[in-house]
Amino acid sequence: MENTPNQLLENAHAEIARACKAGRRSPDQVTLIAVSKTHPVERITPLIDAGQRVFGENRVQEAQGKWPALLEQYPDIALHAIGQLQSNKADEAVALFDCIHALDRSSLVKALGKAMDKAGKQVPCFIQVNIGAEEQKGGCMPADLPALITGARDADIPIAGLMCLPPASIEPAPFFAHLAKLADDNGVTGLSMGMSGDYPVAVQLGATHVRVGTALFGMRS
Repeated sequence: MENTPNQLLENAHAEIARACKAGRRSPDQVTLIAVSKTHPVERITPLIDAGQRVFGENRVQEAQGKWPALLEQYPDIALHAIGQLQSNKADEAVALFDCIHALDRSSLVKALGKAMDKAGKQVPCFIQVNIGAEEQKGGCMPADLPALITGARDADIPIAGLMCLPPASIEPAPFFAHLAKLADDNGVTGLSMGMSGDYPVAVQLGATHVRVGTALFGMRS
């Protein structure tokens, strides 16, 4: 028998609470982002009705297709952009999202800075770090992080923290610990790290935002 959205949400919060206890942290320090990418509105609304208020989408175009009507109905929802963002989508991203998790290059800093100025809206951004130095992944290299943070601050972009996607099929803890150290070294506090398969580990190591999809929605069709 399948768990209801309420049960799935309760299970995720219980996992976060257990991980916080192990890491001597308060659950209030962790924001659960429900990753709703590829899921239709009829899969999202039961989770909203269960009390979830922070959601994450990978693609601007997909988010534009389903969220404006939902946001009118539920104005207290915060929508996060968690996927790689093209510079030519900066205006649309700033208009729709409350937070952006994948600021990873100077050209995007420039595009987002201009978009925020034009919209008169400051959108907090996590800087994505390519923590495993993987060629196929977005994110700045750790050595380039200080310059990118400086560039973002010069463009008046609020820095929410750092974000990473550790290499698949490898123990993620060292990568989460590395990101936490980079955040500390660079004077930023937020840590967007951890997904359905590893978010309790991320929480123990300091995650302030976890991006959970499968554990809340089930497998994507």
